Amino acid sequence: MKVYIIWLIAVLAWNFGVPSAKPIEDVIVAILLSFLSMGLKKYLKL
Repeated sequence: MKVYIIWLIAVLAWNFGVPSAKPIEDVIVAILLSFLSMGLKKYLKL
């Protein structure tokens, strides 16, 4: 659950912090954040 909350905060920060982002940028950031969440799961051993 902690990893999901971190991911959600990052997605919200991206969407509200960069409202002028193009759709392809949103997709790229979403993919990068998913890799980050997978890494966090391994690092935190959840």
